[in-house]
Amino acid sequence: MPTLTKPGRCQVCRAAFERSATGRRRLYCSDACRQRAHYRRQVRRAAVYSRLSDEWATPLNYFAEWDREFGPFTLDAAATAENALCEQFYTIEDDGLSQPWHGMVWCNPPYSQVAKWVEKAHKAAEHGATVVLLVGARTSTIWWHEHVEPYAEIRFIKGRLRFSDATSAAPFGSALLVFRPNSRPLTAFGAPGEDSAGFWHHER
Repeated sequence: MPTLTKPGRCQVCRAAFERSATGRRRLYCSDACRQRAHYRRQVRRAAVYSRLSDEWATPLNYFAEWDREFGPFTLDAAATAENALCEQFYTIEDDGLSQPWHGMVWCNPPYSQVAKWVEKAHKAAEHGATVVLLVGARTSTIWWHEHVEPYAEIRFIKGRLRFSDATSAAPFGSALLVFRPNSRPLTAFGAPGEDSAGFWHHER
């Protein structure tokens, strides 16, 4: 019995080829094109965690929603002149990490230095600012356990964000972190005298 085929088009070189009409869909015309596609995916993922990704702009539809809930924001702590979301903003030349953060602060920090920006947000909140950050949900990192889990309100974002200047969705999950003024640390159930349910709650 002859094998059933139907025409396909390679997603890398766009060449036409015959693929099986049954079973798993074939996307590439050859192993070489399949390997090229894999390499491109790896490069794209690596760029997300490198300095190439440091100026990815905040999705405007999401920002509008967060500005309504937490704002109005008065300072964009990590921006460029082209993508700043507040009248007052700090650029890379201003070095937002060395500047004062007051009022309602928005921050989509450089992913290559996210630990420093999260620590800055935590300290700014201790001095009276409200800081909202958009970060990758890196829950296994030291900075997450030292500054986020004990002190911030965490909102995991459903799905994968597509940043305003990106051609595809980010290959990782994102989270919104809210540091409020003078936040008291969280404690885990399971401490002496507490239930051991594994949840977190604010100290009263």
